[in-house]
Amino acid sequence: MKIARFSHGETIAFGILDEEEDELVVLKADPMFAGYEPTGERVPLGEAKLLAPVIPRSKVVAVGKNYREHAEEMGGEAPTEPLLFLKPNTSVIGPGDAIVLPPQSEQVEHEGEVAVVIGRIARNVAEADAEGVIFGYTIANDVTARDLQRRDGQWARAKGFDTFCPLGPVIDTELDLASGTIEVSVDGERRQHGRLADMVHSIPAIIAYASSVFTLLPGDVILTGTPAGVGPIVDGDTVDVTVSGLGTLSNPVRAAAR
Repeated sequence: MKIARFSHGETIAFGILDEEEDELVVLKADPMFAGYEPTGERVPLGEAKLLAPVIPRSKVVAVGKNYREHAEEMGGEAPTEPLLFLKPNTSVIGPGDAIVLPPQSEQVEHEGEVAVVIGRIARNVAEADAEGVIFGYTIANDVTARDLQRRDGQWARAKGFDTFCPLGPVIDTELDLASGTIEVSVDGERRQHGRLADMVHSIPAIIAYASSVFTLLPGDVILTGTPAGVGPIVDGDTVDVTVSGLGTLSNPVRAAAR
């Protein structure tokens, strides 16, 4: 089931995507908390503006160097434990929203990822129980100011600018992780391609590890790492992140207004 958060006229709502009819079945409330009760209204997909499918209530948790070839291109080996960092929820934008290049950086890069949306309070979750706290999956772009990441020696500023966490276009409550793929292209040129099965640390392992550190809340998002091929984006580019079964998250890139 694919769930969208969208605006139509002056209304923001949630809907289930009816792919055969190319329509959104409007729901009465956020299905994460209120279930899937429809209002009886349908909105043509072409008349809706898709928004970030979730705004994390407290945090975006991200995992660094979770594909071996990406760890190598960054000059090291994949960590033996998940390498966690946080992005603020103010970094979240939706499909079609612009990634804004901050004036502090001269090297902003794309990092396409699969994201997990947490659906219930989770603390000290065992790997075997991790599936029970997942609401669904979406696509993310862990935009990074690479020069600031190197300069600062820690990642909060480089990863945390406004617009540095595009999410969307929908949440899928099911995803084929065993055979799924992820691809990133910039202006039609393929930059990244990877198999979801090639993650060093699996999604259940990441959830178990992260929930042993801090409580995960409904609506929190976990970014699961990026494959090799990260590279620069500049004013005027369009970044497309495609995950098989989930669709494509597309965002233009714009320089900050001065």
